[in-house]
Amino acid sequence: MGQTKDFGDTIVNWTPPSRPDGVVLDGQYCRLEPLQAQTHAALLFRAYEGHDAVWDYLGYGPFHSAAQYHRWVREVEGQSDPVFFAIYDKDRRAFGGVASLLRIKPEAGVIEVGHINLSPSLQRSRAATEAMFLFQDWAFRAGYRRFEWKCDSLNYPSRRSAQRLGFSYEGVFRQHLIVKGRNRDTAWFATIDKEWDAMRAAYEAWLNPTNFDDTDKQRESLSDLTRLVRAQDDPSL
Repeated sequence: MGQTKDFGDTIVNWTPPSRPDGVVLDGQYCRLEPLQAQTHAALLFRAYEGHDAVWDYLGYGPFHSAAQYHRWVREVEGQSDPVFFAIYDKDRRAFGGVASLLRIKPEAGVIEVGHINLSPSLQRSRAATEAMFLFQDWAFRAGYRRFEWKCDSLNYPSRRSAQRLGFSYEGVFRQHLIVKGRNRDTAWFATIDKEWDAMRAAYEAWLNPTNFDDTDKQRESLSDLTRLVRAQDDPSL
């Protein structure tokens, strides 16, 4: 008789999660709302204006006029995949960036965050970190099993951000894409559902106002808080 093979955990009575259509995510420091040209385009263009480097690793941009950017937002708003969000920074009372949920596969329980474009005013802020927390927390509460982060392998700031945010490194897909006429090797990172309870606690500890002193300096870094949860660090960093 043949031997029974163990192919891993079996999911019993698993129901595919909902899609993020029309979702608004509200936190302490930021709010994520569906991107709309009429509401957000002009405000975001002003936040990005003069900072062309923020478009380097995206497949579009930079945009050199408000009208041009408005047309792009109008083209992508309301799509079912990617689902774009505008990021509102509550401390600065301003919209400062965009991100999306994409490659949404409820039948497999997989979802990805991408098209992340943060203006200089939003970069390295509590609002930016909380935005990534809110995306993941929504996904795992909704029932997704795997939350992915991918970036150009040459985009070391993005790779460092993924590791700081607790994503585990899963390797590089060589010659994965061509973006703006350039080869792109893609670095893959992910968090899975069984890690999220511990990861959520790390984020909540970091985001707690008591983690910051009177000069707004963090007492504990998010990297230190998430290090014990990550399955694997990016060896290139």
